[in-house]
Amino acid sequence: MSSVSEENQAAAAALKAKANVAFREKNFLEAATLYGEALEKNDQDATIWCNRAFARMNLEEFGYALDDATKAIELDPKYVKAYYRRALCYLSILKNHQAIADFKKTLALDPQNAVAKKQLEATQKLQRRIDFEKAIETEDEESTVEHVLQTIQQGGCEIDAAYAGPKLPPASEEDAAKGKKFGISAEFIEKMEEWFKSGKNLPRRIAWEIVLGCWDACVQEESLNEVILDEGMTCDVIGDTHGQYYDLLHLISLTGKPSAKHCLLFNGDFVDRGSWSVEVVLTLMAWKWLLPRSVLLNRGNHETRDMNKVYGFEGEVKHKHGEMTYKLFAHVFTALPLATLISPTLPPSPKTLASAVGKGQAPILSPEGRMRYFVTHGGVGIGFGPDVTRRWCTLNGITGVLRSHEVRQGGYAIEHDGLCTTVFSAPNYVDQSGNKGAFVRIDAHGTQEYTASPPSRSLAF
Repeated sequence: MSSVSEENQAAAAALKAKANVAFREKNFLEAATLYGEALEKNDQDATIWCNRAFARMNLEEFGYALDDATKAIELDPKYVKAYYRRALCYLSILKNHQAIADFKKTLALDPQNAVAKKQLEATQKLQRRIDFEKAIETEDEESTVEHVLQTIQQGGCEIDAAYAGPKLPPASEEDAAKGKKFGISAEFIEKMEEWFKSGKNLPRRIAWEIVLGCWDACVQEESLNEVILDEGMTCDVIGDTHGQYYDLLHLISLTGKPSAKHCLLFNGDFVDRGSWSVEVVLTLMAWKWLLPRSVLLNRGNHETRDMNKVYGFEGEVKHKHGEMTYKLFAHVFTALPLATLISPTLPPSPKTLASAVGKGQAPILSPEGRMRYFVTHGGVGIGFGPDVTRRWCTLNGITGVLRSHEVRQGGYAIEHDGLCTTVFSAPNYVDQSGNKGAFVRIDAHGTQEYTASPPSRSLAF
């Protein structure tokens, strides 16, 4: 163990104090940065490693946080808080057995820790359920859409005659000739939104029709989708919405509804965490069914079975619409594109070029001399720096990458020398982060405009 001078210890303590203030103000990115600067002065202080782990957990950088907590444990093998935080990191990346081991270690060191005991019991229960479901699992996933369609055709999912909520319009003549009964309209979506705001659920049949309509649209798309922006068109990139339904409605009131000239690209993580994931995803899928070319849905790391089991969507769907509906959602998620290329068709505006050059870096353009943006959700994986981003963008003629997945206090952050923008659209994430939600608008010249907003007042229920 290397010794640390008193001067560096004092400097580290001062930086740690500043980081603690930033953390209390919920500026987790600044806090993590300051803790990192403190560690450059004193890397033998276990509390700084553990504090940075907590800051990174709030940024959902669980891999980095896990490493920090492990370092804290190496420095202080009896550090209860470090074991507990590492357990939460393991749980967040679905490594339940490692989480259970660390929760047990936490309780061995602190037997009266009621929070750790509760987490241990919940994690053990979750793992038992996963093991049981895996043992009885059958290979029926690929036929879920066909199974639902067959159930409908056999009359096994009719709408109750007493239902008084929004009703889907009849199918068009073309779709009716294919055996379909219902279509979709903007009027239905508007009434559905009001129905959801009153706290009511749709009948299972209508939910199925919406998900199937989205399926029909998504199976026509490639894993890498492309949006071509002609003159007069715009595309708004929207990050995580995470089941925050009222905030989604507020967001759409700011972006404007989708149309032939105005695309909305939802960049994954529509579900989990929030209490209205069903309402959020049905709204997005209804718009996708209505306007398949103007509403784009990238798949996020929460559009997966493992995450849904842990973070709430599976339970919510089964409670509101039954197990088969959840299986249908899970199958349709597999058809969502993983990324979208936004391709403006007009040359960059002189103002945009001048701004970029003024910052000391000309924009990277496509071979045709146009700005292009690569939009993908991101997730738990390998970290990389601005040098890698620049090489990749240069190689592929990409002006910039837009990703989501991580909270940013201002709703968005322009990073990696302007080549990587993080956009996060769930304000006051999980009712405690205090962050804004944002979206990024891109026009036919490739100009970007950023809009950030606090939580919707309607959420004060």
